[in-house]
Amino acid sequence: MRIQTELAVPVEPLWAHVTSFTGINDELRPLLRMTKPSRLDTGGLLDLTPPAELGKSVLLAFGVLPVDYDDIGIVEFEPSHRFLERSRMLSAVHWEHERVLTPTERGCLLADRVEFEPRFAVTGAVLRTVVPRLFRHRHARLARRFGRCSPPQKPL
Repeated sequence: MRIQTELAVPVEPLWAHVTSFTGINDELRPLLRMTKPSRLDTGGLLDLTPPAELGKSVLLAFGVLPVDYDDIGIVEFEPSHRFLERSRMLSAVHWEHERVLTPTERGCLLADRVEFEPRFAVTGAVLRTVVPRLFRHRHARLARRFGRCSPPQKPL
């Protein structure tokens, strides 16, 4: 699945927001909240040197109901530009999320790519339905916060 949105904000402030746990949870709100992994003592991903195993984060539907966990690993990290997360989840034996920020004349292009291998057939059906909707929601939340330069794009 791929989705991209051009936002009306320079790369640096967007990068600071999307790599902080506060920013990540703001993107997910109100649908989901992630607990902070034990090895992420300070602000967020900005303090990491990959490869970094952060530990488990519990995914809470509507901020309260545990629905999954994410054993987060950051394998590549290019400050102010890109990160690549490879994790294991209860619902997926393999989860890969790449986020890239590219400067544009009007702000920056935010691009997300997600691939996963479901652990069970039923979780595969759920993930194939929920993940594109969740990332559309995340991009919409960022567009409301920072402004949008381009119309929303449906996930591919």
